[in-house]
Amino acid sequence: MTTAASSTPAAFPETRGREKGYDKQAVDDFLARARTAFEAGGEPLTAAEVRQSAFPLVRHGYAIASVDAALGRIEDAFAAREREAAVSEAGARAWVGSTRETAQTVLDRLSRPRRRRFDRVSTLRYGYRIDEVDLVADKLSRYLETGESVTIEQVRSVAFRMQRGGYREAQVDAVLDAVVEVMLAVA
Repeated sequence: MTTAASSTPAAFPETRGREKGYDKQAVDDFLARARTAFEAGGEPLTAAEVRQSAFPLVRHGYAIASVDAALGRIEDAFAAREREAAVSEAGARAWVGSTRETAQTVLDRLSRPRRRRFDRVSTLRYGYRIDEVDLVADKLSRYLETGESVTIEQVRSVAFRMQRGGYREAQVDAVLDAVVEVMLAVA
């Protein structure tokens, strides 16, 4: 027996074989929530919440790259709406000032000496690979200081290998999120 739901084409390409992808139901539920929040003023959702969304990995799930690309576009739409609301409420000068403060805070963190930019996990635990994070931190510092070319997609898609005694993931991720917020604010 075929239902309307099962005959509807998938929203994204599906993974094949042993490759894992995002759980289809979790993605579909989140996208429905995002659509309702954006179009009908449903339960509030922010650009940061879209950026931080995560889905279980399963066999025969949605292709990760396709879903991530769509989430990037959704985040952009929510960020634009948030920017418009903030500018109309507090004015452009306040919005620019807030964005400048965030950028300076991030730059202060990224300007710390190499190998000491973030807290480290113990030598028995795994964290982000220090040399890789420092390389990205240098590039982001140049972006914030001189406007060197970096795209939002490059920041969103950055991935680090793990090492024992590496940088604490939560701190690095928070700084990357702040860089995306600054980039969206000036876009």
